[in-house]
Amino acid sequence: MAHGSHRHSLRRTAAARAMSSRVTGMLASVTSVAEAKLALDGGVDIIDLKDPLRGAMGALPTKVVRDITTWVAGRKPASATVGDLVNPSRDTLLRAVEGVADAGVDYVKVGLFPGQDVATYLAVISGCAQRGVRIVVVLFADVGWPSELVARLAAHGVAGVMIDTADKNGRSLLQHVTERELAFFLRETESRGLVTGLAGSLTPIDVPRLLPLKPDYLGFRGALCNGRNRRLGLDARAIARIRLAMDGVCVTQAVVAGG
Repeated sequence: MAHGSHRHSLRRTAAARAMSSRVTGMLASVTSVAEAKLALDGGVDIIDLKDPLRGAMGALPTKVVRDITTWVAGRKPASATVGDLVNPSRDTLLRAVEGVADAGVDYVKVGLFPGQDVATYLAVISGCAQRGVRIVVVLFADVGWPSELVARLAAHGVAGVMIDTADKNGRSLLQHVTERELAFFLRETESRGLVTGLAGSLTPIDVPRLLPLKPDYLGFRGALCNGRNRRLGLDARAIARIRLAMDGVCVTQAVVAGG
């Protein structure tokens, strides 16, 4: 998810490498040390800490976040969500961001939900960013965002911006926005020096459509789980399918239908 010391090298085919010098990482959302181990064993590039039972941006208990980051021990970048905070007070949002940051992750992911007081939101993330917290703002494709928002976020010191889906009903990111819209978003964020990410019920057949857009990472949960159910545990075979797709290996519709 990051540039510099956290920039990672991915295994890619010659065709994929020729497509661009920009390398897109594979992010896996995990709920435990056991799942983090499966993810690392499967070649994941970024470990994301999230509780899918508690919403799109469900937060894990602080102790669990700390246990996972301690186990990962810097082998891969780690991010964590602060929860589905819909229009929280300034103090609630601040406590949530600082609590996750203090648990040892590299990046704190904060969703910008509909109805949020944007002025309060920006004031909190700006203050945290000034104190060294690397914040990735999550926007939601199924609800949209103002056209000027990326510029405002960059001006307030965020480390990155990603697009996800708020409603985990099985509809993927590309059922809400077009590749052209995503390409425009990525050009704008990258031109401002921000880390970029795309997620939202992505499957192996979405990967070859999104890789040419050159985000810094693609994020997965459901596609890595048993039966493609994000509430169930990670599955090594499902992780391997996504890893192959990220490496430029063709994944057929038949394979996808099989889990």
